[in-house]
Amino acid sequence: MAQFSPTENITLEDQIKSLANEELLDFWEETQFLAKMLDQDNQEDIPYSPEYERLILQELQLRSSMKTLDP
Repeated sequence: MAQFSPTENITLEDQIKSLANEELLDFWEETQFLAKMLDQDNQEDIPYSPEYERLILQELQLRSSMKTLDP
């Protein structure tokens, strides 16, 4: 399971790039699950950042396009 490690030296984007494909997909699933839970519970005091989702999807798209370039 992927874990976000907030440090000053490593950005979330770099951590996402370092995940294996399966870990990246797991991380995306977990963010979707948490977003749905927060939405259902109307947890307005807990901020949800769609930045996670954008970065994960961007990395998935990049990896997918790189696969199509491989012979």
